[in-house]
Amino acid sequence: MPGKGEVYKMDRGDLIKQIESYCPYNEQEETDRQMILKCLKEEEDIFDRGNCLAHMTASAWVVNPGRTKVLMVYHNIYKSWSWLGGHADNEQDLLQVAVREVKEESGLARVRPVSEDIYSLEVLTVDGHEKRGAYVGSHLHLNVTYLLEADENDALFSKADENSGAAWFGLEDSLKASSEPWIRQRIYAKLNGKLKKQG
Repeated sequence: MPGKGEVYKMDRGDLIKQIESYCPYNEQEETDRQMILKCLKEEEDIFDRGNCLAHMTASAWVVNPGRTKVLMVYHNIYKSWSWLGGHADNEQDLLQVAVREVKEESGLARVRPVSEDIYSLEVLTVDGHEKRGAYVGSHLHLNVTYLLEADENDALFSKADENSGAAWFGLEDSLKASSEPWIRQRIYAKLNGKLKKQG
């Protein structure tokens, strides 16, 4: 445990325990949970995007205090409004990765976890694409999602190399804004469903 004044950072062992104790919401989460655990236990470089088959990522479902709106960014690669998040890049505290990515992608200065617990788990397929002039082959994102909160009145800025805008959407509008059918039906609808159950 950290000493006085220090902040505890989760490591691989902590993450494995968290995922093992996580109660899956549906069959998709249980199936994906097993795959993520297998990779965490067997793949030494699973937090590094240098692992070209699969690597850990963290996403955030960012809500306003009233839980009536969701923050999304227009993703340049996927050409769709989407959640926020990114690669672990060897950081094993995925909650911190999620918070960092939200700040970087939206320009928000104030973002806080609703809980330090995992909100959702998913294995995401990524088709091969061009990024910064180089081809990135198809691979898997082993993703952990956290529920974060921010003030919908705070200033937003886009991260030009990744997205073309950031905006708040009502829960139903967040589904309509996505042009990715699988993500919309399997992930965003699930995240909103969990949000409504909490309320």
